Amino acid sequence: MSVFTTVTPSEAESWLKRYTVGKLVELKGIASGIENTNYFLTTSHGRYVLTLFEILHHDELPYFLDLMDHLARHGVPCPQPVADLDNALLATLNDKPASIVSCLTGCSLDAPGVAHCAQVGEVLADIHLAGKTYPQQRDNPRGTAWWKAAAQQLAPVLDSAAATLLADEIRFQALHRLQDLPRGVIHADLFRDNVLFDGERLSGVIDFYFACHDAWLYDVAITVNDWCVLPDGSLDSERTLALLRAYHAVRPFTQIERGAWPVMLRAAALRFWVSRLFDLHFPRPGEMTHAKDPGHFGRILQQRIAAQSALQRLWV
Repeated sequence: MSVFTTVTPSEAESWLKRYTVGKLVELKGIASGIENTNYFLTTSHGRYVLTLFEILHHDELPYFLDLMDHLARHGVPCPQPVADLDNALLATLNDKPASIVSCLTGCSLDAPGVAHCAQVGEVLADIHLAGKTYPQQRDNPRGTAWWKAAAQQLAPVLDSAAATLLADEIRFQALHRLQDLPRGVIHADLFRDNVLFDGERLSGVIDFYFACHDAWLYDVAITVNDWCVLPDGSLDSERTLALLRAYHAVRPFTQIERGAWPVMLRAAALRFWVSRLFDLHFPRPGEMTHAKDPGHFGRILQQRIAAQSALQRLWV
C-alpha cells in the first residue's frame, strides 16, 4: 500500500464529484504494503480508503470488489465498496483503475495473543464458508508456475545457499500439490497488518487483492505462519492451536487436510519468501515504499522443513 501514483487534493476533489460521499476534508497517503497506492480519504460524510491499482487491470478488478461486497453482505467484517453515480464500483483516476471502500475502525496488532489468534481463525473460516456461494472464480496467480518463473529471475542474484534452498523447495512442492484438498475462495494474505482490532474485538479484515480460488488449508497456513510465529521462525503451539481450533469449530478440517498440514506450511512460507526476494531485488519506483525483509520468511521456511514431523502433531 505504498504511494506509487500521486493524487493531489484538487485532483481528488474533482474526481469525487462522481460520488455522493461529500466534500474532501483530508487526503493522506498510506505507507505500508507493496502492491497498490492507498490513501485515507476523509470527507464531510466520513472516512474511506481510496485505492489506485498499480498492477491489476480493469478487467481483473471486479472479482475483488464484488467479492468484498459479497462477503460484507454475508456478515464478514470487511470493507464495503462504494458505488459511483453510475452504480459502478470501479473508476479511473490519474490513468489508473481506482475504487473507494469504507474505512473500518480499529488497528492492526504487532504482538497478538491467544484470544486474538482464535478470533482470526474464526473469521477466516467465515470467509471460506461465505465464499462458497461467490460465483466468480480466479486461479491463484502466485502458485507453482509463478514460483518457478520468479526463481529463474532470482537465481543470478541469490547466494548459493539461498538459491539451493529455493530450488530444492520448489522441487519438493511440485511433488505435493494435493489437488484433493477442499477448495474455494481464499484471502491469501491474512497477515497481522490486514486484520483490525478495536480493543480486544476483531473489527475488520482488509486487503483482499490477492484473493483467489485455492486450497482452504493453504490460506490457514499463510495465516498461521504470520500470526503464530516466534522470533526464530518456529511456531508458538498455544497460538497455533487456538487459531486452528477456532477455525475447526466453524469449518471442520478433513483427514486429508491433517496429512497435508506440514506441506502447506512450507508452501505458504515459500510463497512469501519468493515474493519478498523479488520485491527486494526487482523493486518498483514509488513515492513511499515499504519493502519487507525476505530473510524472515527464509528462516520460517527452514524451520518448517526442519520441524516437519513435529508439525504433523500440531493439529486439532
